[in-house]
Amino acid sequence: MSRIKIIMYHYVRDLPNSRYPKIKGMNIVDFKKQLGILINAYKIISMDELIAAINGEIQLSENSAMLTFDDGYIDNYTNVLPILEENDCTGSFFIPGKTFTEHKLLDVNKIHYILACADKKDILSDLFEKLNFYRGQEYAIQENDELYDQYAVPSRLDDAETIFIKRILQNALPEKLRNKIASELFEKYVGVDEEKMAYELYMTEDQVLSMKRRGMYIGLHGYDHYWLEKLSEDEMKKDIDQAINVMSPFMEKDKLVFNYPYGSYNERVLKYITEKGILLGLTTKRGIADIAKDPLLELPRIDCVDVAME
Repeated sequence: MSRIKIIMYHYVRDLPNSRYPKIKGMNIVDFKKQLGILINAYKIISMDELIAAINGEIQLSENSAMLTFDDGYIDNYTNVLPILEENDCTGSFFIPGKTFTEHKLLDVNKIHYILACADKKDILSDLFEKLNFYRGQEYAIQENDELYDQYAVPSRLDDAETIFIKRILQNALPEKLRNKIASELFEKYVGVDEEKMAYELYMTEDQVLSMKRRGMYIGLHGYDHYWLEKLSEDEMKKDIDQAINVMSPFMEKDKLVFNYPYGSYNERVLKYITEKGILLGLTTKRGIADIAKDPLLELPRIDCVDVAME
């Protein structure tokens, strides 16, 4: 068999009793239930086993699945790791290098917490006001209506307003400006020091090393969690090089796997990571991966919310 269900997780925590219950993640109770269902229905394999199958060293079971966890959150260490160990399972964890080397809050997480702490109507109002303020000073910004028409496109998991907020603060504005606006909104709605939040949110270097020693796979997820396809050639290469450099103590050079932040990549990215010796690439495209048919640098995954719980 060559097909494998690669499942994607992010936050896994006791959501109802956390300080931020509106964060989009999986409750621990649901994770335990889902893992039990998966164990009964599939053979949960490791990244090492997947690479061995690709190299023709082993055959995949008829029903194979692999668990992947994005972004390096500390709840992956405190909550997920013990549950995996209790069930004799392994997971693959993809960590942006900046999270534990600089202890700075990534923009993607600022946005998550802003949305979890405020009504999106209020966020939109503030966002439009800030765009009006900065427009024409040192930034050439489209009019608000034009931006909304371009970026407010609903997705399967988010409505148009939420997508608009995310896209404006993720990649639609110049980096310096979107960082500034995201930090201003974070200060207003979340009200926590960003550095303190970063220490609370992400795994430390020692915790990442501990996961590696306990049999978990550690992989690449960029350095700054950028939309790689939006970067210039030099910026893209710099981010990937930084990621490889800081993550190298946790990885084996002949088993490098890249998980694209936001699922963002293009031919330039694929060409460069091939040159860097990366074997596999994980996307956010929905589907069951087929290692005999799919491009190995563009393997699809299934979001954990789409895994049947019955």
